[in-house]
Amino acid sequence: MTDHSHPVPAALPSLGRVRPESKVRSYARLGKLDVYDYYLSMAVVVAVVAPPAVQALRAGQLAPVALTLALFLLGEVFVVMAMVALDDVTGFRDGSDARNYGPDHPRRKRLRKPLVAGTLTAREALGFAGATAATGAALWGTAAALAPHRPLWALVLTGVVFAVALQYSYGLRISYRGFQEVFLAGLGAALVIAPYGLVTGSFSGFVLVQGVLFGFGPLLFGVYSNTNDVDGDREAGRLTVAAVTTPRGNAVFVGVLSAAECATAVFASATGLAPWWFVLWMAPVTVLRVRQYLTGFPPGGAEGDIMKARRRGFVVHRLATVLLIGANLLAAVLHWAPNSASGGGT
Repeated sequence: MTDHSHPVPAALPSLGRVRPESKVRSYARLGKLDVYDYYLSMAVVVAVVAPPAVQALRAGQLAPVALTLALFLLGEVFVVMAMVALDDVTGFRDGSDARNYGPDHPRRKRLRKPLVAGTLTAREALGFAGATAATGAALWGTAAALAPHRPLWALVLTGVVFAVALQYSYGLRISYRGFQEVFLAGLGAALVIAPYGLVTGSFSGFVLVQGVLFGFGPLLFGVYSNTNDVDGDREAGRLTVAAVTTPRGNAVFVGVLSAAECATAVFASATGLAPWWFVLWMAPVTVLRVRQYLTGFPPGGAEGDIMKARRRGFVVHRLATVLLIGANLLAAVLHWAPNSASGGGT
């Protein structure tokens, strides 16, 4: 997994080292274990399958479902750790992390980037990425082998997620080639849809809607990060929307994404993919998205607080996850079923 195409910038040693910390802590930082938002996908899946799981318990068939979901979640953690570790290696080598986490950005703590901070070497980071990727592959492979169902589309989707995640900023470096925003949303959606398929053997329009809405969460704090990191990304040749367009164009793009999240819920309720009340249930997310947007991009050309808006994005995503969980449980209590004409059945 060694990549020599991006030498370490000569300016990096001038950043100096920060206070030492244990290797375990540095590896935890490298794997971004404190950013658990992708892993909340499993809570949504559990809420979807909880009512039929009760029936499975009565039939003595709950163990395969629980084991599959547990193994998939563990694999998810390791795959994402490998992905973000490789992202750090690339960001260190092209100098973008040094720029975005340097002394000119006191609100971005350099310790969060162990390579820039000097608490880990690139070789150690690559070793960590290789080990976590191998572990994630083994866990997902075991989950698929033990799953109650193995529809081809779920197996293919899981394999594609694994392969693409490792190419996010390394190898093919898809996040540098204009596909970062699509990946952020797609990964979130896949981490809901794929495990659902493995434990039910079916496809659901309602679960697809929830996967898309879940994917909007990482996307709508990712684009604020990109706005903050625009100078470093431009220098490194990372083609995010923020880096290739004007500030106004980027503001419009983020606004469109925020509106699209709400439109997804509206469409789902209007077409019967979701209950009629689903759009109202998710309305608090829309309200907070407006607040988040106005924090980062206030009207009248005033300078916004992008990092505060980014932090609010985490809160909104976590609230959205709670609401999705509640929507599944309420739908089960109300015995809601998707319109047969909508193609949303399970």
